[in-house]
This record gives sequence, C-alpha cells and structure tokens, in this order.
Amino acid sequence: MSRDTAFDVLRSGSLTPMREVARYAERDGLDARDRGLTRALVGCEVRRRATLRAIVKTFAKGHPSTEVATLLRLGAAQLLFMDAVPDHAAVSETVRVATERISLPRGRYVNGVLRTLQRSRQPGHCGDPRRDLVGADWHFSNPVFRDPEEHPLLWAEDALSMPSNLLKRWAKRYGQDEAFRLAQQALQEPELSVVFWDGGRDAWLERWSEWKGRPGSADSVALFPASAAGDVLASEAFATGVCSVQGETAWHAAAAVQAQADERVLDVCAAPGGKTAYLARQGAHVTAVDVSAKRLAQVHNTLERLAITDRVTCLESDGTAALDPETERFDAALVDAPCSNTGVLGARPGARWRFGPQSQKELINLQERLLREAADWVRPGGRLVYSTCSLESDENSQVVRRFLEEQAAWTMENEVTTRPGENGVAGPVDGGFHARLRRSDDA
Repeated sequence: MSRDTAFDVLRSGSLTPMREVARYAERDGLDARDRGLTRALVGCEVRRRATLRAIVKTFAKGHPSTEVATLLRLGAAQLLFMDAVPDHAAVSETVRVATERISLPRGRYVNGVLRTLQRSRQPGHCGDPRRDLVGADWHFSNPVFRDPEEHPLLWAEDALSMPSNLLKRWAKRYGQDEAFRLAQQALQEPELSVVFWDGGRDAWLERWSEWKGRPGSADSVALFPASAAGDVLASEAFATGVCSVQGETAWHAAAAVQAQADERVLDVCAAPGGKTAYLARQGAHVTAVDVSAKRLAQVHNTLERLAITDRVTCLESDGTAALDPETERFDAALVDAPCSNTGVLGARPGARWRFGPQSQKELINLQERLLREAADWVRPGGRLVYSTCSLESDENSQVVRRFLEEQAAWTMENEVTTRPGENGVAGPVDGGFHARLRRSDDA
C-alpha cells in the first residue's frame, strides 16, 4: 500500500510533496510502519529526482508517460538507494502498482525496464563518474550521466541531483568543489536538531545514549541521527516540553534578537513557533504573527506543549497589517522571512525543484516588504533581526543592504551566513542567514 500512496503523492504534481505525505497516508489509513515507508519512498524520489530521471532516460525504451516514468523512478530509487528494501519487493510491488493503477501492458513494460536496470547495476564504484552512483555503492555497465570533463555542472545535476542553476550560483560564490559538497550533503536526510530548554543537553545525551546523539554547535542543541527522530518525538521529554526540534541556524537567529525579560518583541512569520518559544523563554512578551490560522495553530501547539502561552499573543495577519496603530512600539522584532530554503535542502528536498527566477523575484519582493513593515514598529534604540534559511545573497545581504540604503535611521550590528556542514561534524547541519540591525535613539 505504501507504493500506491507514494505514487499518488508524486503524480499529484504538488510543489511540496513531502508535506502531502501525511494527508495521503491519512486518506489511505496507513499504519505507522507504512507511513514511514511512504515518506522514505517519496523523500528518496524527490532528493534523487534528477539522477533517477537520467537513469530512466537511459534504460526506458521510447517515451514513457508521466505516470509510468514516475513509477520507474520509484522502482529505481528502491533498487539503487534504499538498502532496506529487498530487490524482489522493489520490482514486484512497483510492477503491481503499474498493473493495477494503469494497465497490464504498462506493468509488463515497468517490469522489463527495472529488470534491465538490475542487470546493468554492478557492485562498487569503477572510477568513471559517468557510471558511478554518488552516495550508493553501485555503478552501471555503461555511462548514464553526462561527462564532467565537458559539462561539470550538468554532470553534477545528473549525479548529485541538484539543478544546474543553483549549482552555478554556488560555484560562483563558493567555488565548484564547495558547490558540489553542498549538493552532495543535500542528498541525505540531515540529523535531527533538538534544543533542550532545561540546559541539560549533556545529561539527556547520556540518558538517550542508545540513540547515538552528539552535541551541536550551540550549547543547548544536540543532533540525533534521522533514524532516531521517531524515538525523540515519542519521548516524554518532548511531550512535556523539555526539548523541541529546531535547527541550529534558526536558534542562533532567535538568540541574535537579544530578548530581555519584560521586553515587547514582535515575531513576524512565527510558525511553527520555535523562535517564538525561545523569545518567550527569555522572559519577553511576544506578539507572534503569521498569515493564516492554520500556521498560527502550529505556533499555539508548540507554546502549549512548552507551557509558555501566557507570554505570547498570536495574531493572524499578512505581515503587520492587523497590528493596532495605537499600540506602543516594540523593543525588538524578528522577521524570519519566507525564502527559497536552499540552506535546508536536506530537510526540504523539494525546494530545489521550485527554485527559479520568477520564484526568486516574488520571494525577494515579499522579504523586502516584511522587513520594512516590521521596522516601522520598532521603537527608537530598538533591534530588528532579519533571517532566512537560504544561502542566496539576493535574499539575504542584498535585501538588508537595500533596506539600509533607504532607511538612514538603521545601522548594521551583526551579520552571519552559515553553510550546512561548513565546519565538518562540528558545524551545523543546516544553513541560513541572519542580520541584527539597530534603530538610532533619535529616529
């Protein structure tokens, strides 16, 4: 049943397929085990989509329909990248879905393509980047990917499953080797970043030693293998608010606000509530704003679990439109703006396929508007933190620079860009940006 559900999620054409898994799993009545497999299937196809497309193009005769190509990618994903799935199940279950959901001839066609792929798959690496699978111990009998000597970015799009337009940006900014490292890191689901609010991270790491966690780069953060996520989320410590799931770069962005007890802080784009919780735990009174009741419900659920609802007011608003103009100004504001998510592509793999000129233009316009609006509500002498989980300078430093050029009352105090894993195991597993600005006392 998991393959049926994964097939439906992927053929829906959703731009956010990972978010659809829970809804489709609920629709199909999947138990916890099948939900986990469905998520793994969809996640593998999304992360490896360009690689799987290159493989299907090589082994599929003719031009398979969109639905058949989707099933071929699902089958190939299981055969090549999902070691826990036996080969016979990968083939037979994919063929079953093709037969039952499309037609018997299409089922036979899928069977033939997957069997041919199986025969071409060889153990180990051969040293030819056109034939070796990155992140899996296989190579093919004949070239599948484009030649890195002639077209390195197109090879990387095939082999590392990262759009060449993103790779080109990263290569220009960081160099080609770093661009390829970032792409390769995004092929894997990252470690789970967990914040311990009681300050007892090391004690919890010892108590949960069987889950093989390790200290994060922030004192309160621990990182656990993705395989331990279910255990952490099912723990009493999580249920009672001892810990929360929050990326390290997001934690640092919230800390950059420097919220103090009894200060009034505005949190724009507050969902799912981790940063709001951090600000409230510093003793601040927080107005948490987000664009929909559904997103605010996430904030409320987080705050209720952490038992800090008394210091937070939730407000449904597009930006700051619903704030009362008679309200006293805020001591500080945090704008965690919607972004391209290129700093967290391991956790949000589908974001790479949404990236493009039009989406960037729309995001940047929104980011600039939110930053300007939030700034208007900060008192003289107050602070404003702008953050994203993007690596793109046009969403980050350029947005801030244009704001400062237009707003003479504001100055830069601090600016930080973090790349996923830039310091190896000692670095954060996510990336992003934050800048802290201060309004002059006489503005």
